[in-house]
Amino acid sequence: MKLAFLSDIHGNAVALEAVLRDVKAQKVDDIFVLGDISYRGPEPKRSIDMVRSLGAQVIKGNADEWTVRGVRQGEVPDSMLEMMNREQEWTSSRLMEEDLSWLDSLPTELVVPVSEALWIHAFHATPDSLFEVVLPDLKTDELSDKLMSGRDASIYMYSHIHLPYVRYIGGKCLVNTGSVGLPFDGLARSSYAIVEAEGDRYRISIERVAYDVEQVAAQYKQLEYPNAETMMRVIRTATSPFGK
Repeated sequence: MKLAFLSDIHGNAVALEAVLRDVKAQKVDDIFVLGDISYRGPEPKRSIDMVRSLGAQVIKGNADEWTVRGVRQGEVPDSMLEMMNREQEWTSSRLMEEDLSWLDSLPTELVVPVSEALWIHAFHATPDSLFEVVLPDLKTDELSDKLMSGRDASIYMYSHIHLPYVRYIGGKCLVNTGSVGLPFDGLARSSYAIVEAEGDRYRISIERVAYDVEQVAAQYKQLEYPNAETMMRVIRTATSPFGK
């Protein structure tokens, strides 16, 4: 069985198109989407429509929550709160009520049975939070406590931090998918994960896919996105707007 896990599209439909072409070429059996579909990109509506057309299992991310109800104090640095809510207003105004209801109704975790011996627990940030940032440089016991203690599984899959990695802890595997639309690791290419399994054997790869970054940069400006200059820099440099 071959499964694709992708996340953090952030309204970058051009990048999503490139990733889905790559996924098709990989001949996967199923696709899973781990949240953050429309907010902070130039094509929120098209991104949602593309994800929904997949018939994939989809869970909610923090940016999906923000799209529906706005960004609250304490969830981002105070200096960014006003601008991020302007971005939220721009995004939600381009969606239908049906889109917002769908985002609001998404579950927050997936349990994927790959075989009798192999299970995957997938979530956006942590099993208990859509917002907590868990970076890969934490000690192994901290990573295990935060990300691998919610359910018994062989593979734990998350996203949120836009930094793809694969790590083995205590005989189990921890994976971050990275981001389709806004990678933060300095490589301006979309990122997603593939799990290929047979029985109790599996292998995991992080796939990187090129897309037309300059086309998306131009979209931010042409569509008068509220925070265009910052977001153009983010996609060109593949670095976080939060400076982390």
